[in-house]
Amino acid sequence: MADAFTREYSQRLGVLTGDQFQAALARFGLGELLAASPAPGGLFGQNVFLTSSLGEYVLRGAPHYDGQFEKERYFCRAIHERSQARAPWPFLIEKSPEIFGWSYAVMPLLPGVHLSDREVQRSLTPEDRVGLARAMGAYLAIIQQATWDAPGEYAHDRDDLVPLSTTYAEWFVARTNAWLAACRAASGATADADVAWVESVVASAREALAVPFVPVLVHTDYAEGNVVAERDGDGWTIGGVFDLGEAYAGDGEYDLARLACWYGRMGDDPLRAFCGAYAATRPPRAGFAERLALYIVTDRLILWEYGQRNRVWFTPGMAFRAWAERFVEIAERAAGL
Repeated sequence: MADAFTREYSQRLGVLTGDQFQAALARFGLGELLAASPAPGGLFGQNVFLTSSLGEYVLRGAPHYDGQFEKERYFCRAIHERSQARAPWPFLIEKSPEIFGWSYAVMPLLPGVHLSDREVQRSLTPEDRVGLARAMGAYLAIIQQATWDAPGEYAHDRDDLVPLSTTYAEWFVARTNAWLAACRAASGATADADVAWVESVVASAREALAVPFVPVLVHTDYAEGNVVAERDGDGWTIGGVFDLGEAYAGDGEYDLARLACWYGRMGDDPLRAFCGAYAATRPPRAGFAERLALYIVTDRLILWEYGQRNRVWFTPGMAFRAWAERFVEIAERAAGL
């Protein structure tokens, strides 16, 4: 069996064999291995698609940190039990590194098209783009049926959510400042002027951050690459969401940030479809424009830090504000649509 399946499935996972995959499936009684292939897209290469005699599965390996898979399982369960959305469930974890040299998880493969697939992206028409934007906005509202009594973060030692020790506004400002400091440490591309600009956005949003909300599941990377989708007549429906390793319970409007930037760069029609479908179920609270501007800046800091640290995505000599400010303008457009 090893000869038929042995190959490098990603740089992160390395060379894997059919014997290893079969042992992983057998650990959970999931049948005989029939096929294996690298998952499309994804930045870190943690996933392999497996087909067995009992179904289709995702094997997720080489966790980034201790507790990654337990955290993902916690939020997958929350979606499964508390909302009408779908996430991979059951989410099965094997902590022993005996088979692969690292712990792994196995979960059902959600049915639908993976929008991270480049061929799928190339096939989309302008009408598809608007339809997907509308479906993504509507589905985000469904995911956020999963609520908590207070904002909180996952604690691995408890396998549960722990309420924040401060106010959400203070916590989020601290989170933004931490990403700003990480950007400064990653390279010299985040100058004093960039810091001053970020601080001005924070100051403008402080009052808006204090507006009360019901804490919901916040994905933090809610994007087309982390869902599956299916055509529904002339439109699209989202069939499920995954990759929940950075989730927490907080203000659901944060998850508008990444896709508002994505769709806003395409034009007003996709942006209107996305934000409008979400707002139809979850109307914006007072201070929406100021809050979304800060959420977008924080989201851009996350991408900027990764790009600067790994020397990818950004042209040398580019300044953070010069790149990010165009996205902040999208918050004003989204509020006015």
